[in-house]
Amino acid sequence: MNIQATTVDIKYVKPLLHKREADSHKGTYGHALLIAGSTGKTGAALLASKACLRSGVGLLTTHLPKQAMLPLQVYLPEAMISPDKSDNYFSQVPDLQPYNAIGVGPGLGKAAETVNALKQLIREVKVPMVLDADALNIISENKELLSILPENTILTPHVKEFDRLFGECKDKQQRIELQRDMAQKYKIIIVLKGAGTTTMLHDGRCFVNTTGNPGMATAGSGDVLTGIILSLLAQRYTPEESAIIGVFMHGRAGDKAAEKLGMESMIAGDIVKSLDFRV
Repeated sequence: MNIQATTVDIKYVKPLLHKREADSHKGTYGHALLIAGSTGKTGAALLASKACLRSGVGLLTTHLPKQAMLPLQVYLPEAMISPDKSDNYFSQVPDLQPYNAIGVGPGLGKAAETVNALKQLIREVKVPMVLDADALNIISENKELLSILPENTILTPHVKEFDRLFGECKDKQQRIELQRDMAQKYKIIIVLKGAGTTTMLHDGRCFVNTTGNPGMATAGSGDVLTGIILSLLAQRYTPEESAIIGVFMHGRAGDKAAEKLGMESMIAGDIVKSLDFRV
């Protein structure tokens, strides 16, 4: 079955971008909550946090294990910290009231307490949300959670994560068709990462990205995307806009990093350094 898709390029994205007013302040641009990190995976939380701030959010609070507090404070003093009661992983849902958007997953791990906390979060969340990495892996092992995801929740799986969530596919075309079916069934937005990343809305519309390169196939690249999308959600872009713009800007930054350093030498931190929303 053929799926009609919209090509996302700079001409498509430019009209979607918000302009900053002279009398605005940090509250104008939202307060994001990122829930990320576990022992051995603190770097994912740091990368996603920095990408979030570099994408224009007014305020960021990162909820992470106690052992990761000092690394984040040193690496990114602009971020606020919500310490978990656990030293090693996500185990408790913080007060969600202050936040305009929530991102969950980078370096999260799959400890039993983390699974329970994620289930609680999904039931309680009232603001837009983006889920990635271990948040998706937990859902793939607890598929009943798919049916209680809030409408327009954004999922950002790579191919293997997608297959674990929704079932293995024989080729790209079959996977895109399943992407459409699952987005419609659960009323969510699915960003299927890879060459020509596709963003599928639950009304069946599909958007194909035109930026990015193989140099982005490197550890932490997906964590950067999560931070970008979270930032846009908190700035009150719609979930549709956040996913489409986030994917485009992520790939655009990756292209700039590759041009400067080469695809073999670039790392995820270089993608963050290359973020630039000027068009």
